[in-house]
Amino acid sequence: MSINSNIRLTEISRQVKQPAVAGSFYPSDSDELTQILQQLLESATKQNSPPKAILAPHAGYIYSGPVAANAYASLYPVREKIQKVILLGPAHRVYVKGIALSSASHFATPLGEIEVDKTLIRKVSNLPGVEVFDEAFSQEHSLEVHLPFLQIVLNKFTLLPVVVGDASPEMVATLIESVWGDEDTLIVISTDLSHFHDYQTANQIDNRTAEYIKQLNYEKVGPKQACGCRPVSGLLKIAKDYGHEISVVDVRNSGDTAGNHDRVVGYGSFMLYEKQNLSIDEKKQLLDIANRSIEYGLENGTPLKPDVSEYPGLLSANRGVFVTLEIDHQLRGCIGNLEPVSPLVTSVAMNAFNAAFNDPRFQKLQANEFNQCEISISVLTPRQEIKFLDDESLLEQLIQGTDGLIIHKA
Repeated sequence: MSINSNIRLTEISRQVKQPAVAGSFYPSDSDELTQILQQLLESATKQNSPPKAILAPHAGYIYSGPVAANAYASLYPVREKIQKVILLGPAHRVYVKGIALSSASHFATPLGEIEVDKTLIRKVSNLPGVEVFDEAFSQEHSLEVHLPFLQIVLNKFTLLPVVVGDASPEMVATLIESVWGDEDTLIVISTDLSHFHDYQTANQIDNRTAEYIKQLNYEKVGPKQACGCRPVSGLLKIAKDYGHEISVVDVRNSGDTAGNHDRVVGYGSFMLYEKQNLSIDEKKQLLDIANRSIEYGLENGTPLKPDVSEYPGLLSANRGVFVTLEIDHQLRGCIGNLEPVSPLVTSVAMNAFNAAFNDPRFQKLQANEFNQCEISISVLTPRQEIKFLDDESLLEQLIQGTDGLIIHKA
């Protein structure tokens, strides 16, 4: 008798993570679960545009379901586009050193199975502090309660489930950044807010935490503010580094839903939007900084040092930037940095000064030349690896006059 080895290998590799909190945090009956989710989503506040990432709570649906639904309802317009979901939540049941991955091939809920994205697993498995640790997922609810929402709102997608334990914001940010992807990838951060305060105290703490999150102040979000502080901080660090924006969608607690007011748990839903372009006002501010830095250099011999705290959003994000000086359409100096090593306003001030006084191709700019200078600033977007087979496939991915290439010799 012959044996189909391909079938045997497929069966052996199939490992389904079964739900641990179905029937307690949410209904175990698929019809009842679908009905509850549809009711929550239909009652949700509609948002203007779909986000790149959401932050949403992970308590039982009667407590945090309405708050989570306000985040998930925003995904309907892109339900066909999203093909991959990166889901990060905190460890509640076991100690996790670093970041845990699952060896499961699928995660199951009463609504069906979700395929784990093995390509993404392989991509992140060699990152510092990341390893497969199935025990972290065994009874963990912080990921599981999000899966039915995703199954209802999205079409077909693969999942990268991640349990974050004792990990730094930098470690988490490195993982998220490595799988950030394009519009086909959604990032979901699972977290509740404060725990077990009275209603009034919880409101004060949670509203303050919401402001920290909106301000991308990840150093202020700790265990007392959010049980998912570590995955939250990792996402906020990326947002701060790249100038993304986070909006507050909903902040409530269990006293607003199905609990009493004596001892409540806080919930919040937030959305991250990628910021790609500078506004006209932001461009004017950068040109003003460049001008003032050169003027300051003429008077003092050093570059201007702008106060980064006065410049929110992309202006305070770490970005590569070049500053170019021209007189009568002739190059008079150009200095920049490819890597995002410092806040944009700082880099513009430094590079403007260096273009004027430290470009080795030219003499130092003189005061009588300053008023003749035309200053242009080129802000670089985060670099992305390009995969190509030949020259033609490379050219198809480039936009003439916009894209720049960084070439590494093998």
